[in-house]
Amino acid sequence: MSFHYSAENIRIDDGHILRARLQRVDGEWNDSEIDLDNHLGNDNGYFQWDGVGFSGSAQNVEFSIEGDGSVPVLRATLTDGEGNGQTRDVNLSERVANNDGNFVYN
Repeated sequence: MSFHYSAENIRIDDGHILRARLQRVDGEWNDSEIDLDNHLGNDNGYFQWDGVGFSGSAQNVEFSIEGDGSVPVLRATLTDGEGNGQTRDVNLSERVANNDGNFVYN
């Protein structure tokens, strides 16, 4: 299950830190964060999982829930190898999950 189904106040801070209150197994809430720069890179204008530092070449970074509330999307304009901005998005639930109130990268 995607992390956002058990989260509230989801946001992106500083263009790369995903923060939210995540629900634990016992029903309590935990403030959690994950630095997406440690897991996402920019490969010639495309998001790259298992990369690093995407935010260093990104602008207009934003987060939204799309697709009838089922897809947590990170969207940004990434610079390609020629210096052009490419608007790209990535489904964060592909690799980010909630493990008992803490963000984990899979």
